Amino acid sequence: MPRIVAQGDTLDQLNEHYQHIPLQQPVFLNSVPKCGTHLIRNIMRMFVAKEQHYASVFIQYPILQQHLQAFSPAEPRLSWGHMLFSDHPAIALKNTRHLIMVRDPYSWVLARARFFLSDTFQGQMEHLKNGEAAIDEILNMMIFGIHSKAPEMRHIFEHNALAWMGTKARIVRMEDLLAAVRNLDADVSSASAFFKDLLFFCGIDMPDDWQERVRVGADRQQSGTARENLAGHTTVVPDELPDVQKKLVDFVLPGARELLGYNG
Repeated sequence: MPRIVAQGDTLDQLNEHYQHIPLQQPVFLNSVPKCGTHLIRNIMRMFVAKEQHYASVFIQYPILQQHLQAFSPAEPRLSWGHMLFSDHPAIALKNTRHLIMVRDPYSWVLARARFFLSDTFQGQMEHLKNGEAAIDEILNMMIFGIHSKAPEMRHIFEHNALAWMGTKARIVRMEDLLAAVRNLDADVSSASAFFKDLLFFCGIDMPDDWQERVRVGADRQQSGTARENLAGHTTVVPDELPDVQKKLVDFVLPGARELLGYNG
């Protein structure tokens, strides 16, 4: 099984600095992998007492049945993971406030490549690291998958995001979350509106010190999977997806960017 070797954080200790109103309903932070999972998780951790965090694991479909207590209305928790759409997850999340993080599929290809090529990710990708494969071919592997090692992006986006659309789940774009974080001081009214709506969806009243909590949770030094904190990354990944690979994404995921609100 793949392993993620990332630095820890001190957010549980920082959580104790704040007052919290107990959750009245379970909240699950779902995401397409590499779509701001740690960012939304760390921010939301500042708004819920750590005693209500279901922090033992990233909940995914293969282990869902062992962690159904995370979604118990009798003992509301804040939990997180990568949950694909299917019958058992739909039943498990019936009484849970369900948020799904996504990002532009174009930038997702780049983020996935950086992650797989780093030493933070360990599992069946070692032979591709340190320049052993050309970057354009690696980008194509991120799009079409790697036989028996990594699924194609169509499978990931379809089952982890698109299939949940039109349900009670709320789609949140990583780019919108990042913009709100960056606007904490520059455009306070815009950031306030974004986080008030986000917290309201999660059943949380926005406290007066919301800016401080967001700033603490969004600190990139607290995220072991932030781009600059990936270990041992030596292969150069471009900042923008090349035009041919953009066309390949559109071929593999026709209509997906428009569905998710990426029309440009």
